[in-house]
Amino acid sequence: MKKPIVTGAALEEIIRQYPTPFHIYDEAGIRAAARRLHAAFGWNKGFKEYFAVKATPNPAILQILKEEGCGLDCSSLTELMLAERGGFAGHDIMFSSNATPAEEFVYAKRLGAIINLDDYTHIDFLEQAAGIPKTICCRYNPGGDFAIHNKIMDSPKDAKYGFTKQQLRDGFLRLKEKGAERFGLHAFLASNTLGGQYYPVLAKQLFALACWLQQETGIAVSFINLSGGIGIPYRPEEEPNDIAAIGAGVQQAFDEVLVPAGLGDVAIFTELGRYLLGPYGQLVATAVHEKHIYKDYIGLDACAANLMRPAMYGAYHHITVAGKENAPATHKYDVTGSLCENNDKFAVDRMLPEVEIGDRIVIHDTGAHGAAMGYNYNGRLRSAELLLREDGSVRLIRRAETPEDYFATLDVLG
Repeated sequence: MKKPIVTGAALEEIIRQYPTPFHIYDEAGIRAAARRLHAAFGWNKGFKEYFAVKATPNPAILQILKEEGCGLDCSSLTELMLAERGGFAGHDIMFSSNATPAEEFVYAKRLGAIINLDDYTHIDFLEQAAGIPKTICCRYNPGGDFAIHNKIMDSPKDAKYGFTKQQLRDGFLRLKEKGAERFGLHAFLASNTLGGQYYPVLAKQLFALACWLQQETGIAVSFINLSGGIGIPYRPEEEPNDIAAIGAGVQQAFDEVLVPAGLGDVAIFTELGRYLLGPYGQLVATAVHEKHIYKDYIGLDACAANLMRPAMYGAYHHITVAGKENAPATHKYDVTGSLCENNDKFAVDRMLPEVEIGDRIVIHDTGAHGAAMGYNYNGRLRSAELLLREDGSVRLIRRAETPEDYFATLDVLG
């Protein structure tokens, strides 16, 4: 059963100070997840988690992860700037981008970040923009469909990312000619997977690729970034991934493939934004309207501008009516926001306890790709972000936007 991070009188006390809607994060849950991850991959002496900043780009969250030994994966200039201002530098940053402007490569190289190239043509582009660094990484796209036990998980052939296998071979040789000395591989082939099989299967493919590249080029890969893809149970009936078992599965592939090839010193990297943050954030809103026409609707003071995933992907997010956690789910609702778009729905035909105006609605698993995907369509303003600290206190870590923020970029009009 999914439970709200804060309930009862404590939730109402928070709302008196910070009106809904807001996202709230659980510091204790985040730290525990980071420690489970590091324990699962502790067998690899070079292991490093590079948290995907795009998942939750908040300095307070990034500081927690820094204290837990994580680095950052950045994909834009502003994410690099956020990393720098948070005290991250050098190889604690990976820069993984595509269609990258020259100034972003320059900035990443100045920080000493590990640059993860997305395409063979980027080699010359990077050299002209910033020069080739001693350490470099290349992203792999195997093409075709990525399947586990004959179940297609995703279709890399349709993705815009990465080098082909032959381009990797040629790219490694070209980068070595241009002065690169330490090489890495990266791949992201499926998203939000459950069952624990994705990482070991991906790892085995990348480990075999590293062996092939060494045979073809004489270059020994120094690190392999398995990226993201480990999912979370958005639905209450789903089982969470066992990160310890996943780590053990990767270790088995490591021992079977890399160690016999003399590559037992390869470092393993991950980028688990969703795993580390998703379950430990919630969007709290208030029911402000009800409507009864051909269906029954509950309208919230939040909308897709606060949480885009349901509108964009049809994604499921569990909903709790605060104070009615144990009440029977006897009413069927579409739970909506106020955008002038019919897909602005947090849930469709969702069975819930009877919702009354003023009820607090908790939308679960918004800690990753929740507030981060906010936008201002219809002039809607992004909500505040709060942190429930380990001592039980609540800290404001991003204030809610104001109309003045919305109009700030129009100052050119006088």
